[in-house]
Amino acid sequence: MVTGSTDSADDKRLYRAPALEKGLDILELLSTQDGPLTMSAIVTRLGRSTGELFRMIQVLEHRGYVEQGTDGYVMSDRLFHLGLRRPPGRSLMEQALPEMRSLSDLIGQSCYIAIPSDGSSSVIVRMEASTTIGFSVRVGHRRPFHETPSGQVLYAFQTDATRREWEALIDPPLTPEARAALIEQADAIRDQGYARSENREMMGLTELAAPILRGTRAFAVLTVPFIRLTDIVVDEDEALNQLRIVAERIGIHMSGNDFGI
Repeated sequence: MVTGSTDSADDKRLYRAPALEKGLDILELLSTQDGPLTMSAIVTRLGRSTGELFRMIQVLEHRGYVEQGTDGYVMSDRLFHLGLRRPPGRSLMEQALPEMRSLSDLIGQSCYIAIPSDGSSSVIVRMEASTTIGFSVRVGHRRPFHETPSGQVLYAFQTDATRREWEALIDPPLTPEARAALIEQADAIRDQGYARSENREMMGLTELAAPILRGTRAFAVLTVPFIRLTDIVVDEDEALNQLRIVAERIGIHMSGNDFGI
């Protein structure tokens, strides 16, 4: 059973807001779920009564933080988009969008930027290809960092301490063998400066990813889901070359403005 934060030992604080804490407990619970949760499931997971949580959920739904479907409640993207309004995230998008448009037009492929988020890579901005056929990933899409080239690049360009912190967030935990394979793969990515990986779910799609760096640390990653079309604008090698140039240029712009994520 998942218990609310009000049951923890850190409640020795001067001020408390029980109603707010119940609402935050609901959001934190829903944020960890791959699918919807019914009211009874939320009540059980948080160890509270229906009376305590019903009005909280109604308010969260009214304000747009929670959505209800036929199978239960899910967390909306409202908090995610609010976070993007903060100056660092907004600055990254402002600096990146013109570069992403130029890249997309040059190579005839879509691209997107992802940032680290609680052990996952999370897409914050994308640029569609101007070609008739294209592929894109929706803004807000999240996957555990070890499952995607974008996340693997983010992990590769981190300190050992940060890597360990991210590994601790994986559920279920990696086996010793899987962890060793991840580290070996990440070190190879760091040595070559990019990731190139065939998509396991879609034939004909190769994911190209390059870090956006501050110093030696990746605070974001630029990815091109490269589709092998009959009438391509540039080949895969040239797309990768241009991707790396643009990722480096965005990093320089961000460093010059003294912003980071």
